[in-house]
Amino acid sequence: MSRPPFDLGVYLVTDRPALAGRDLLDVVAAAVAGGAGMVQLREKAATTREFVELARAVMTVTRPRGVPLLVNDRLDVALAAGADGVHVGQDDMHPADVRALLGPDALIGLSVTGEAETRAAAGLPVDYLGAGPVFATATKKDAGAPQGLAGLRRMVALAEVPVVAIGAISLANAASVLATGVAGLAVVSAVCSADDPAAAAAALRRIVRERA
Repeated sequence: MSRPPFDLGVYLVTDRPALAGRDLLDVVAAAVAGGAGMVQLREKAATTREFVELARAVMTVTRPRGVPLLVNDRLDVALAAGADGVHVGQDDMHPADVRALLGPDALIGLSVTGEAETRAAAGLPVDYLGAGPVFATATKKDAGAPQGLAGLRRMVALAEVPVVAIGAISLANAASVLATGVAGLAVVSAVCSADDPAAAAAALRRIVRERA
């Protein structure tokens, strides 16, 4: 069995502090309705039990629409919740070990923050690379130095798998980011903090389609 198809075009990364008091499930549902094709649940402060329960709850929104849910960093949470995969960073479990534990059908993403890490990702059993930060971002405290559009373009050229860009992606810069050759846009505040998350996701989706 091969891995399921997935759509990186508009990739929502959740951030509960950015929701301005709104319910996470409501925002995820709106984003998916607007065109988000993949959701990554990122929780830095949740307990393990809370994280698992939250992942299960989010899947009640994503699964009926065929949108994969990936868990950020936590393989144990993904396994317990039955999520569609995991997105790992450079200091998390090695992608080969993640693949061995999750099996061939899981979706696995890997963060890369520059050319060296992109080269090192060659041959790894991952489905896509999350490249960035493209621009300076406040939503990830340990984000590396901004790569800019030129740096992103070099990472895309080096990558063996599709690349999704992350790091202060917005409606204002989405077209220029897509022009580097990335497969999609990973967004946090552009959707999580938007007055209308569905409209924000739909606007990003239109830009992705126009650049296809």
